[in-house]
Amino acid sequence: MASYGQFATVYDRLMEEMPYAEWLRFIRESWDRYGTPSTLVDLGCGTGSLSIPLARTGLKVYGIDLSADMLSVARSKWDGSSQQMMRHQAGSIRWLQQDMRDWELPEPVDAVVSFCDCVNYLTEHEDVEAAFQATAANLKDGGVFLFDVHPPKQLVRYAEEQPFILDERDVAYIWTCDFDEDRVEIEHHLTIFARDSGSKYERFEEIHIQRAYDPEWITAALLRAGFRTVDRYADFQLQEPSPHAERLFFAAVK
Repeated sequence: MASYGQFATVYDRLMEEMPYAEWLRFIRESWDRYGTPSTLVDLGCGTGSLSIPLARTGLKVYGIDLSADMLSVARSKWDGSSQQMMRHQAGSIRWLQQDMRDWELPEPVDAVVSFCDCVNYLTEHEDVEAAFQATAANLKDGGVFLFDVHPPKQLVRYAEEQPFILDERDVAYIWTCDFDEDRVEIEHHLTIFARDSGSKYERFEEIHIQRAYDPEWITAALLRAGFRTVDRYADFQLQEPSPHAERLFFAAVK
């Protein structure tokens, strides 16, 4: 699993184009169908780009991530918005450094979300099963677990379309991939150049490994973990996935 390290310092800059608004819309529309929670876990919360807007709606949120560096950035963002929060309906966030394979809380919550393909970072079947079991154990009966994954075909696309290059004034990267067809696993190699407060650039290397799993196996693993129903959607829409879906969404109800 990736721990992110130095990557946390430029993560938000590199993720500016990620569809956070679409994830939030999907969450709201899912709650219209499965029920609106008052307590929630953002599993693999990163720098809090979903945790914070969810808390602003009045929810009690737990942001859980393995990386202390990512959580440090998240705390700073949350603390920096505290004055603005005073003027709005404010919820709360508790940041916790835990592994998504064995996370736990003192009491169960109403909902868990885990987006931006966090589950793909679990590279063994038993790791995915453990994460599903931990999630079921920390959800109330009737609670919903919403998450997304890249399907196998999407990892193949990454391998076929690489390399990826970003060249901006403050940050740049070269991103290449190695694909293991047998394991349906991709290893992302990033060489990142981040500008400091002056005119110098710091270079650092990141390796991130993701694995894709058969959707039918994921559904079966969720049921084995204790979820009673599992629905599949695709590409931010509450509709059946097509064979060309780039991102699969799961809604598992305990």
